[in-house]
Amino acid sequence: SRRTPQVKFSKQTILARFHKLPEIRFEDQQLTSFGGAIVFMALFQRLDLLARLKQCFQHLKGSPIFGPHRIVLVLIAHLLLGFRRLRDVDYYRDDPLVQRLLGLHRLPDVATISRALTAMDQRSVERVRQLCSTLVIEGLQREQFARLTVDFDGSVNSTQGHAEGTAVGYNTKKKGARSYYNLYATVAQTGQFLDVLHRSGNVHDSNGARAFMMDTFDRVGAACPQAVLESRMDSAFFNQQTLTLMDLYGVECTASVPFERFPVLKQMIESRRRWRRLDDERFYFESDWKPKSWPATYRFLFVRHTVRRQVKGPLQLDLFEPREVDYDYRVVVTNKMGSARSVLLFHHGRGSQERIFAEAKQHAGLDLIPTRRLVGNQMVTLCAMMAHNLGRELQMLAQPRATYSRAKRPAAWVFQTLDTLRHRFIQRAGRLTQPQGNLTLTLTPNPMVENDLLHFIDALHKAA
Repeated sequence: SRRTPQVKFSKQTILARFHKLPEIRFEDQQLTSFGGAIVFMALFQRLDLLARLKQCFQHLKGSPIFGPHRIVLVLIAHLLLGFRRLRDVDYYRDDPLVQRLLGLHRLPDVATISRALTAMDQRSVERVRQLCSTLVIEGLQREQFARLTVDFDGSVNSTQGHAEGTAVGYNTKKKGARSYYNLYATVAQTGQFLDVLHRSGNVHDSNGARAFMMDTFDRVGAACPQAVLESRMDSAFFNQQTLTLMDLYGVECTASVPFERFPVLKQMIESRRRWRRLDDERFYFESDWKPKSWPATYRFLFVRHTVRRQVKGPLQLDLFEPREVDYDYRVVVTNKMGSARSVLLFHHGRGSQERIFAEAKQHAGLDLIPTRRLVGNQMVTLCAMMAHNLGRELQMLAQPRATYSRAKRPAAWVFQTLDTLRHRFIQRAGRLTQPQGNLTLTLTPNPMVENDLLHFIDALHKAA
């Protein structure tokens, strides 16, 4: 193979000496700091997002200029661009491309946004919540997955203030802080938020879960009848009613089993002599079992994990380092019929949901509680969910997905975080001009930025 000749540059062509500071001027030059935001403009147009948001607020009489649907779109764009505080709107309100993205000549000020959030009601929240779910389901219908894995778990949003609907509850990171403890439904194949159940911070993880699950499975099952539905849950959801619900809807599920509620499980583990091998560190056995009050038995998988305990105290370094080997035990209940290995891999894949929570909180503002009113905070949470989902939808339309399903049910695409997309091509300076009446966005020449930006634009045009 031929080697590409290396071009050598002289020292004078690379190094430069600058001493004089340039004079600073502030003029209207139609410059934008978010040249790559044009991809979101194309995505909003493809989804007809503004018109669909407007339908969510038809029952409200808002401002004739800044209707509530435009305020919600401003909040979604605000989070997509990487801002968190509402007051940060002042730092890009004169950006011409952001104005075009929102269909405005002038962006609303913070007081207008706050008043609009205050004027919204619970009916508005429910309609925007339904729209958020509908956008995700439309993507699932387009992709035609053979299996859909819907995971359920709660996540804490803490605040230092006394926002309406917050309460002091279980909070490992900020003990004693008031919080919301929302229950989320996420789709493992797309890494998106399917739905949310808003709750105060002092409720159990399973509070309101069964009705929420029933509604979720009804909608997904009706929209994607060809797909086999699956679900993974932690020990907080382990009860007879939840497992019966899964059987009723034909959902293949796994759930962690809490040891403290069933001492007989400990006895079964202690009396077990033969364990089957999963890998070098994990062993298992399985049994059809049920608590005494349950009418039917289920498949229980008992897993023993070899761990090395830390040795405390002085060591004789000239001899050898002793190792203490111990075991951690876990029990998983399931109605799946596959091998124990595939079932356990499937259950352990639920850790991907924690990654979705972490990315949405860090890069899409899912942890924000900006107002004192419950409805306003619920609307901001929905905007954060939609911002995260739109970032995933953009990449789903532009990239091919995996054609096979793996045991842990990872996402079918290799997703980049919103923050990565911002640094790569969204936060790029550009200039809007109209040579011969043709609106043109001019960016500095960079092959990587040009490749990424045009790739997303072409993909959105083909998908339209």
